[in-house]
Amino acid sequence: MTKNELARELADDLELPRKQAAEFVEALLDKMLTVLKSGDKVQLTPFGQFKVRDRAARIARNPQTGEPVKVPAKRVLKFIAGRMLKEAVGTAKRGAGAKKSAAKKSTAKKSTAKKAAPKKSAAKKSTAKKAAPKKKTAAKKTRR
Repeated sequence: MTKNELARELADDLELPRKQAAEFVEALLDKMLTVLKSGDKVQLTPFGQFKVRDRAARIARNPQTGEPVKVPAKRVLKFIAGRMLKEAVGTAKRGAGAKKSAAKKSTAKKSTAKKAAPKKSAAKKSTAKKAAPKKKTAAKKTRR
């Protein structure tokens, strides 16, 4: 969808003149641009958020020659999709909230179990080593 198509759809949905809808879309995009230029983020709560990140300079490698290449520092734009957008597109993880709470509970159980377990597991390891029969070497078999 282009900017003009978006303006046309808004004009039809809101029963506004197309020129007024186009001005609204243009004003919205201009405001987002000025906010992002200043380094702030634009957060459209159920939809997502736009952020500007600073990337440090680094040394990379040319994959063809293996030669080191200097990559300068730069600012990059990052978009993080919100829950509503993810669900509408079909990329949201289903049941993520339930899995997180279950994962927290299981890690809590593991941490309490780990505190009591080392004494038992150390005892089991030492008895298992002693109880295992020793293998006879080939040299001992030939002497008999």
